[in-house]
Amino acid sequence: MSRAVRWAAVVLVLAVAGVVALWPRASDTDPPPDRPAASGRPAPDLGPLREQAALRPCPKGEGGPEVLRGVTARCLGDGSALDVASALPGRAVVNFWATWCVPCQGELKVLDAYAREPGAVPVVTVLVESKEGDGLELLRKLDVRLPAVFSEEDAVRKAVRPRPGMPVTYVVGADGTLAEVTKYPVLTSVDQVREVVG
Repeated sequence: MSRAVRWAAVVLVLAVAGVVALWPRASDTDPPPDRPAASGRPAPDLGPLREQAALRPCPKGEGGPEVLRGVTARCLGDGSALDVASALPGRAVVNFWATWCVPCQGELKVLDAYAREPGAVPVVTVLVESKEGDGLELLRKLDVRLPAVFSEEDAVRKAVRPRPGMPVTYVVGADGTLAEVTKYPVLTSVDQVREVVG
């Protein structure tokens, strides 16, 4: 092997080693590509989406279901933190939904129509398994203005432990008890909502 060939081989090995050393690679601390970093990056500005969605404010009061006392979530309408139990101070309807759930979309429209009726009990929705911005965008497209809460940690659903599947709806009694609506897996009319609320 000639001297020139040996030097060419050495240069090639050094070049490959340099490329390998400089090649970017994920570390154990990097978030998966489908999940945003927990900290260090600013949260997206949802102000314009909140304005466009124009959701009704989350109710606030005293009491509420004991299982939800101390559970904190964000009100989608204004981004404020609230104790979820305080958003359900008396009789109410609680609806768990997700942006990917097609039956949820129809049910949200029915619940919104019910909530606009005189004498309706408050309806509060809980966004799960979805991004906050996607939830605001869907509510805007559906023209649904119901108060909604969201917890990145899924704190509300963990506290209530609803059955698997979507949507899931509960009626909150005057004593703060939660009764799952089982007669209608998906509420398809305002009359059905009135019936389950009693």
